[in-house]
Amino acid sequence: MYLIVILAFVAGFLALRLYSVLGKRTGHEQQPAPIQTDERAKVTVLQPRTSGDAIGDAARAAPGLIAPEAEAGIRTLIAADRNFDVPQFVEGAKAAYGQVLEAFWRGDRKELEWLCDADVLASFEEAIAAREAEGHVLENRLVRIDRAQVIEASLNGRIAQVTMRFDADIAAVTRDKDGNVVAGSMTDAVSTFDAWTFSRDIRSADPNWKLIETDEAA
Repeated sequence: MYLIVILAFVAGFLALRLYSVLGKRTGHEQQPAPIQTDERAKVTVLQPRTSGDAIGDAARAAPGLIAPEAEAGIRTLIAADRNFDVPQFVEGAKAAYGQVLEAFWRGDRKELEWLCDADVLASFEEAIAAREAEGHVLENRLVRIDRAQVIEASLNGRIAQVTMRFDADIAAVTRDKDGNVVAGSMTDAVSTFDAWTFSRDIRSADPNWKLIETDEAA
C-alpha cells in the first residue's frame, strides 16, 4: 500500500520571491479549507494492483499518463517494486497536490512537515513567516487540475524518484491585516505549471513519498 505524500507550490504575491525554490507561477497564492485526518488518509493511500504490463495498463486506462521519455524509468521502477501502480500513484499525487497547496495557504507547518523533506519544508516555512510578518491572509481555491503526468522516473540503488507535471487553474486573493485585497481575484482563475519530484526508499518499511524538489514545468 502506497501512502503518497507530496508537496510544494507557491503562487501569486510571493511568487517572484520564491521563484528559485518553487518554480514559476503565473498567478496568485492560494488558500483552502482544512482537510480532516480521515479524509487525508482516503486521498493519499494507494491500493496497488498487480499487472504484467503496468505501463500498458496505464496507457489504456488514461492516455497521456506517462510521458514517453519517462517510460524507461517507470519500467525500471516497476521491475524493482512490483507493487508500484502508475494510475493510482498519479491519482494519489493529484489529491496530495491540493492537500499540499492548502497546507501552505493556511500556514500549516505541521502538515507540511509530514508532506515534504527538510529542504522544501524550510522554503515553505520561510515563505509563511514572510507572509505572516506582513499580515497577509490568503483566500485561495484550486479550481481544477488540467494535467497530471509522470514526466521523469528513475531508480538509483534503492532510492526511487518520480517527477510529476501539474498544470492547474487557481483562484486566489491575498488580503492585508485590515481585510483589504492586495493581490488576486476570486473570479479569475490563473494557470500554474509545476514539476515536482518525489522520492522514496523502496526497501524501507515507510511507504511515504516525500517532495524533494520543485521547479517550473517546461
